[in-house]
Amino acid sequence: MKKKAIAGLALSVLLVWLSVRGIDLRGVVDGFRTIRCEYVLPAVVVMFFMQILRSIRWGLILRPIGKVDQLTLFSVTSVGFLAIIAIPARLGELARPYLITKKSHIPISSALGTIFVERALDSLTILIITVVALFFTPLPPWLVRSSILLLLVTLALFAVMILIIVRRETSLRLLAPIIGRLPARYAGAVNRMIGHFIEGFRIMVDPALLLLGALLSIIIWLIDVLAIYLLFLAFGLHLPVAAAFVLMIILIIGIAIPTAPGFIGNWHYFCILGLSLFGIPKTDALTFAVIYHALSIGVVIFLGLIFLPFNSFSVADLRRQTET
Repeated sequence: MKKKAIAGLALSVLLVWLSVRGIDLRGVVDGFRTIRCEYVLPAVVVMFFMQILRSIRWGLILRPIGKVDQLTLFSVTSVGFLAIIAIPARLGELARPYLITKKSHIPISSALGTIFVERALDSLTILIITVVALFFTPLPPWLVRSSILLLLVTLALFAVMILIIVRRETSLRLLAPIIGRLPARYAGAVNRMIGHFIEGFRIMVDPALLLLGALLSIIIWLIDVLAIYLLFLAFGLHLPVAAAFVLMIILIIGIAIPTAPGFIGNWHYFCILGLSLFGIPKTDALTFAVIYHALSIGVVIFLGLIFLPFNSFSVADLRRQTET
């Protein structure tokens, strides 16, 4: 974990350097003074609403294995996303499963399975948006190739998840020879853990809930596009809505790279890269990236800190979960 954290920090430093290289930082500061605040506040409200919808969607994914009230879901989701941006090496992804287990009877392995479903829905939604964006603006070849590859991987993942939950017992029997090689004191626990993890996929065989979850995913990412477009207006950037779609797609790819906590460096570099496709000067793009990053991360931190006293955990807690 320490090696990953150091590598992530080094990559962040490199991307920060690439982002500010050749830029007159006074131009960036001057750009802050031109922001139209009447568009910033609606953008922040939209970002808050996006977090609410994320918690609602997670509740739908959890519903087949256990019903959790919405306030608890929003509280845990807020702290979970804070953990994702604050803890290196993606260890923060375990925060939500860990916390929801403390608040309900849902096993942590099942909760972790629902996170996999959530990520699969996000990937499929983003790919749909990418296809739509292709009709309105030409995308760079590397982005098209990446999207096609991700589409194939996502469809394969969906197929595997459905097959596993439909053929649950068969899947466990196929794993039995591998589990059987473990010491007897561990084999039973691992078998139960895998069984619970598979239970987290149960929404995949509930067409009504899955369709509703997919619809919420589309709304969530369309709202993200709206937030980006409102910030375009705040900075006086005369760009089409399609540019907000493209920027969102490129940012999602960029922040998937493990770097320093808070996506520092990769957020800014890929934001500049996305805006450069539409002829936005690097100085203006960096100004936009800094504000967009500050607002997005600020919303997550604000909500996370509000609910953190009610959802206490430590990095040591999460590390122990990875070892059990």
